[in-house]
Amino acid sequence: MKLEIEQLESLYTTMAKIRRFDEKTAELFVQGLVKGTAHSYVGEEAVAAAACANLREDDYIVGTHRGHGHCIAKGARVDRMMAELFGRVDGYCRGLGGSMHIAALDLNILGCNGIVAAGLPIGTGAALASRIRRTDRVVVAFFGDGGANQGVVHESLNLAAVWKLPVVYLCENNQYALSTASTRTTAGTSIAARAGGYGIPGVRVDGNDVLAVYEAVKTAVARARAGDGPTLIEAVTYRWGGHSMRANLPDYRTKDEEREWMEKDPIARLHSELERRGTSIIRLKELEEAVEGELDRAVRFATESAEPTVEIMESSVYAPHAPVTEPADRRGPERTMAEALNEALHAEMTRDERVFVMGEDVSLIGGIFGVTRGLREAFGEDRVRDTPISEATFVGAGVGAAIAGLRPVVEIQIFDFVAMTMDQVVNQAAKFRYMLGGGPTVPLVIRGPQGGGIRLAAQHSQSLEAWFAHVPGLVVVAPSTPYDAKGLLASAIRDDNPVIFLEHKALYAVKGPVPNEPYAIPFGTADVKRTGSDVTVIATQAMVARALAAAADLEKEGISVEVIDPRTLVPLDEATLLASIAKTHRLVIAHEAVKRGGFGAELAAVVAEKALDELDAPVVRVGARAVPMPYNDGLERATIPTQADIAEAIRSLF
Repeated sequence: MKLEIEQLESLYTTMAKIRRFDEKTAELFVQGLVKGTAHSYVGEEAVAAAACANLREDDYIVGTHRGHGHCIAKGARVDRMMAELFGRVDGYCRGLGGSMHIAALDLNILGCNGIVAAGLPIGTGAALASRIRRTDRVVVAFFGDGGANQGVVHESLNLAAVWKLPVVYLCENNQYALSTASTRTTAGTSIAARAGGYGIPGVRVDGNDVLAVYEAVKTAVARARAGDGPTLIEAVTYRWGGHSMRANLPDYRTKDEEREWMEKDPIARLHSELERRGTSIIRLKELEEAVEGELDRAVRFATESAEPTVEIMESSVYAPHAPVTEPADRRGPERTMAEALNEALHAEMTRDERVFVMGEDVSLIGGIFGVTRGLREAFGEDRVRDTPISEATFVGAGVGAAIAGLRPVVEIQIFDFVAMTMDQVVNQAAKFRYMLGGGPTVPLVIRGPQGGGIRLAAQHSQSLEAWFAHVPGLVVVAPSTPYDAKGLLASAIRDDNPVIFLEHKALYAVKGPVPNEPYAIPFGTADVKRTGSDVTVIATQAMVARALAAAADLEKEGISVEVIDPRTLVPLDEATLLASIAKTHRLVIAHEAVKRGGFGAELAAVVAEKALDELDAPVVRVGARAVPMPYNDGLERATIPTQADIAEAIRSLF
């Protein structure tokens, strides 16, 4: 279909705006007004302009670190973009995100990204949200030739192909990563040809021909909107400048090569096409002057905008926690922890249709520990999804689905496997709200079994809570009883923050009273499991029962032990812990994780800073030996702290 002259003029205006924005940004960087760095899109304007011209306002895009063009093409205001590059409060991200992380959620621009190719799982998740909601919204996920060799690209293509998700993966092949040519790093005839391995269309187009890109994306968007699944498009183009404005690198491209590609200027080509179609030089000049005026106003807007405050910065990390009230009556029938978690999932999925579950083997068999049994029969396969074994991408898809308005619960089959997902957890889920200025929410639960005790050896037995407690933006929950597990999981699902929900695999079969009705336990509320007057023991997960058993034995020796379970490590109920220490004046901390660098060190530091004068003896930590978990059962028992270890630590304080 031949585009009307108005459409061509609109494309020309968009492309001119993208180029002049980045040229102006380079000038302002030299002046010191744009700080950090920025990555120019000059030379690639046809790709973003043509792609976004095919999208509706309610469609999504995910950009890259070279994302100014993506945002402008989707309709972002250049004044707010410029203010963001200045680091000012009127920027799209209130000065907290900057060039690489710019986004506009009101336009369904789900963020650009400083991590190469990390946006593809997020875009895949937004497409999954569209599929689950049965809308015809489409996602375009941009990435570069350098990112094409990231594993999450292949995982995303596979996941989207298996689930027929409405997403277009658009590779902007500008032929260089930072300085290394794609011909030296990328196997195969083309990036587009890789689509054949996933049974989806792969299209290679001239990325400097805006009309060719437009037609390719138009076909892919129509396919996605019709429910026929994803397409991979490779647009071959060229960036005129270096990798970034900060990079002071030796020349790695020849002048002849650069000149050859500049002669293929996509804006000049469209200029010639418009002249051929009858647009006057005066009209084209008017369009260009309008762009200049808009950019001049944008620079003034950015210059006049205020700096963000520390208060804005600190308030942008976490969304307010869901307000809930813990039940006064904890009585109920005996349930295992696995059953209690299952009850919470059933209740929350019934309560809120936005909640869905995905992970390896969670649907057909109900999970290897039985936590998700019966969910598929109750809620269907759309809301209870077995995933490929591709943790980084299905966790990232959870991030994208959460940003797009759903409430995913993602199971990591064995929590050691979370190492495969750390970019999506630490750089995406934890930082998304913050990088976008504290506006969006990421209501995502990442749950699964950690810990040892059942002889699964070094790669299936770690306790990793300290990793996540260190990362601002994450909530960290670690229940020790069936009652706590049910109520805390309900709170986690209702919360608007990414929650790491740690379930100790040795506790799945442990029974305890659980109220029948749905309930929730507020975050940041420790539970005093046993009162005492001589020493406080702060214990987590499997160590809680061992601490209680040690306390019962020590009572016979005349030692009164208070046992407290924090239940949530972030947020931490410091008040309850410090009040206990003020009463007992002695502290033992017990957790299963390796003692060195464990969460117990953080607790000890808090006490040293805030209650040192209350202590009559040094703080004692009880943790695992500094070895990977052994397979041999005797050595495993020697590695994990025992009831006797806790009792001995308590006695050492007297």
